Amino acid sequence: MTTSPAAESVTVLTDMYAAEAAYLEAGGPGEASFDLRAPFFAPDVELHQADALPYGGTWRGHSGMMRFFRAMAEVWESFDMVEQEFLATGDIAVVRTQVRACARRTGRELGFPVLQTITLKHGLITEVRPFYWDTQAITDACALPSDPTHPLRAPGSR
Repeated sequence: MTTSPAAESVTVLTDMYAAEAAYLEAGGPGEASFDLRAPFFAPDVELHQADALPYGGTWRGHSGMMRFFRAMAEVWESFDMVEQEFLATGDIAVVRTQVRACARRTGRELGFPVLQTITLKHGLITEVRPFYWDTQAITDACALPSDPTHPLRAPGSR
C-alpha cells in the first residue's frame, strides 16, 4: 500500500517538528547540533521571514537555517508551539501554529498564531513562508521602550 503525497508531506512535517522539539530540548542553537534537523531540509532551502521582525529576511541553505535559529534564540527566551494543524495537498502544506513565547530582552510573554506555507520536494522542505497575524505586536514585545526612564531601560533591568 502506498501513501499519498499529502500524507507523506504531513509525515515529514510531523517528524521535523518532533526533531525541532528534540533540538530545543537539547539546548538549541549553540548547544545542540543542527544535524537533528538537517535531514528534513533541502540543501538549498529558503526561509522567508517578514522583514519587520527582529529576525526578518530570507535565510538560505543549512547555514542560513543555523543562523536563523541563533537569531531566534537571541530574540526569544522561550518559543513554544502549543497547538498545530496540518493541511497538505501534495508538495504544498499549510501549518497553523499557535505560539506562546517570551521575549528575551523585555521578558514580555506573547501568544500569537503563525500560518506557514511549506513546499516539499522529494521528501525535503525546500521553502518556508510564515505569515503572522500581527508583526507589530511581536516587534513591540521584543523591543525595549525608547523612553530612557522606562523601568525596562533602567540600569540593572533586562
